[in-house]
Amino acid sequence: MQRQLIVLFAALFLIAGCYTKPVRHLASDAALIKPGTSSREDVLRYLGEPNGHRTLSPGVDEYVYYEDRKDGIGKMPMVGGWIDPDGYEMILVTIDGDLVSGCEFRVFKEADKEWVEDFTWEELK
Repeated sequence: MQRQLIVLFAALFLIAGCYTKPVRHLASDAALIKPGTSSREDVLRYLGEPNGHRTLSPGVDEYVYYEDRKDGIGKMPMVGGWIDPDGYEMILVTIDGDLVSGCEFRVFKEADKEWVEDFTWEELK
């Protein structure tokens, strides 16, 4: 009985290692977008539907793509979902008419926010 449990546990562990989830690589995806050359259709083809969208002015839109950055244990199947992300990546694509006018890739870490706690805030008079 004990041997069967060990074999079952080992089989489940090995099957969990086969789990795959589609992965976005925003840094390399951002390199596919060329301001002044790429069209709105190219952006949607390479990056898919944006996570966010806003209109900056008539005819000028901004698409936002983001993905959590996990490290170490956070990348493991099954366990990784319980670990908080270390930060996130973001692509901001500005589209003027049908042509990309700007594309920015940004990386944010949770530690970037720590300055707020250490800063000495003063009251405005």
